[in-house]
Amino acid sequence: MINRPESTTRYDNRIYGMLARLKALFTDEDAERMGRRSHDEVQLAAATLLVEAARMDDRIGPNERARIRTMLEQRFSLTDPEADSLLAAAETETEGPAQWHRFTSTLKDRFSEEERIQMIEMLWEVVYADGELHDLEASLLRRVGGLLYVSDRDRGAARMRVLDRLGIADPTIEAP
Repeated sequence: MINRPESTTRYDNRIYGMLARLKALFTDEDAERMGRRSHDEVQLAAATLLVEAARMDDRIGPNERARIRTMLEQRFSLTDPEADSLLAAAETETEGPAQWHRFTSTLKDRFSEEERIQMIEMLWEVVYADGELHDLEASLLRRVGGLLYVSDRDRGAARMRVLDRLGIADPTIEAP
């Protein structure tokens, strides 16, 4: 808000009005630019967690890389080059557990509950891309689920949806 002196002329009022409109214009542009930057932060946070999940078994296989790329394209409506760029940025960004809090905080603050559950589902899809679940991958999903405030029940339901979609039998359920 532009502060006006108590005694102003008609000319002064027009100047102050013009300045207020200019300020609002720049503030709106700044807010739009900040929103775009925040959107990019969300994309990078999601991509980085997906890459970290793929790295839990010490390597990112071609199936995991392809699955991550496809999910990023679909989730964020990205073109092929945009998805490739985001995946490359995520691969350089991962630095282990210390970074998880930063990325999960971004997603927790920006995603709705439903979107956080979808993120967990995406993570399950990455860890099952090679057809099996490793202990470190399961541990990552438990920790990230907690940091995203996704309940055990919702996390388990997301896992079951992924297993069903991928046609993988749940190894925790014994056959009769």
